[in-house]
Amino acid sequence: MSDTPFGFGLPPEEPDDGDEGKKKDQESGGGQGPSNPFGFGLPGAGGFGSPGADNPFAAMFGSLSPNDLGAAFQQLGQMLSYEGGPVNWDMAKQIARQTVSQGTADGTKDASVGPADRSAVQEAVRLADLWLDDATSLPSGAGTAVAWSRAEWVEATLPAWKELVDPVAERVGTAMGDVLPEEMQAMAGPLIGMMRSMGGAMFGTQIGQAVGVLAGEVVGSTDIGLPLGPAGKAALLPVNIESFGKDLGVPKEEVRLYLALREAAHQRLFAHVPWLRSHLFGAVDGYARGIKVDTAKLEDVVGQFDPQNPEQLQDALQQGMFQPEDTPEQKAALARLETALALVEGWVDAVVHAAAKPRLSSADALRETLRRRRASGGPAEQTFATLIGLELRPRRLRDASRLWASLTDARGVDGRDALWHHPDMLPTASDLDDPDGFVHREQIDFSELDKMLGEAASGGGSTGKPDLSKGPEGPEGSKDSEDGQDRKKDDDSE
Repeated sequence: MSDTPFGFGLPPEEPDDGDEGKKKDQESGGGQGPSNPFGFGLPGAGGFGSPGADNPFAAMFGSLSPNDLGAAFQQLGQMLSYEGGPVNWDMAKQIARQTVSQGTADGTKDASVGPADRSAVQEAVRLADLWLDDATSLPSGAGTAVAWSRAEWVEATLPAWKELVDPVAERVGTAMGDVLPEEMQAMAGPLIGMMRSMGGAMFGTQIGQAVGVLAGEVVGSTDIGLPLGPAGKAALLPVNIESFGKDLGVPKEEVRLYLALREAAHQRLFAHVPWLRSHLFGAVDGYARGIKVDTAKLEDVVGQFDPQNPEQLQDALQQGMFQPEDTPEQKAALARLETALALVEGWVDAVVHAAAKPRLSSADALRETLRRRRASGGPAEQTFATLIGLELRPRRLRDASRLWASLTDARGVDGRDALWHHPDMLPTASDLDDPDGFVHREQIDFSELDKMLGEAASGGGSTGKPDLSKGPEGPEGSKDSEDGQDRKKDDDSE
């Protein structure tokens, strides 16, 4: 640790004896700051470790035009003056938009969506909904169909990312203050505030970059199995659909229609299973609560933190400071999350295949392509895994898809979709290991449940037997809790 508290020191002064002094200063270890000490790629600034970094401020600002210089100072001011939540979402949005504007690695640039593409997307979603009517009992959930550019996808999905990332980022912000000795925290108030501001900016930068990269990969609003866009709005990205289908040897219209089927199926599920969104986001939050910050790494970063080299914190974020706790509760939280993601993706996979197989010659090939794509994940998903300690991938997609297909064969479409009536009815992780056993057991449970509900109805406790193929009725928690209690009685009787 440096002699100054917490490793903070003043920037080295410019030597009085010109170039000779600069040379001596470099040889003695001074003037080694990067050309961009804040690591944010300001306009005109060189990368980390660029030559000519003797005076980091001169190297960062010396070659800038007056306009660029003003923008650079504005960005720096925003970073240091931020007083919001654990993530600087204004900066995240700015970085995401900048990343999108740079285009993807294959040279594809973002572009505004024209009338022809908008019309094609609307027609594809309309046709997809017609086909899905034969494959599921859940009615259409897409009130509108829209075609988004990558930039529009960023704007529309940031609220959902905020809900996912903020809980973990909050833990880091708290840990940054906790690593200082208690007797020093009162004295270091301004320092902690500045570090949290910079931490929020660093998180904002990393999240913004990841969202920007992901915007170049996704083909709709539900690619990762979570409803990232506004409710009831089916969205496709024509420029990414073009890139996705480029080397598949499948007609563009079939690729668009198959992806529209997946988007429309997700929309049906999230629209007519009202508890599902909170269930998924709650599973993410439950897992996040069990993540611990690597305080040893954070203490090392804080102790050696240098304002001329704040990308140390950014490097620490990139290397990952989050470790899931090895406890039964955390393992159960991870199992719930992975199972929930797998059940959603498995249901969509099974339903879309049932709708597409009789109508699209490329259905099998497209299904396998999408399965592998979801299983492997892209660079953006890997970035989120590093940042928040979580991979949003359905590891057991194939197992879940087989289970839903078996349920369709055994109970029909209505019986299969009835399981979404309440979360207690859904398969568990162990059920994915034995789908045939689950199908058989649930068949017995349902007959007993119908009998009990029928007796309750005839006894005046209800106006009639509910149709489990439809969504929950009345205030949330009323019928759901009754059904869950009835099912628990069945399980106990066994």
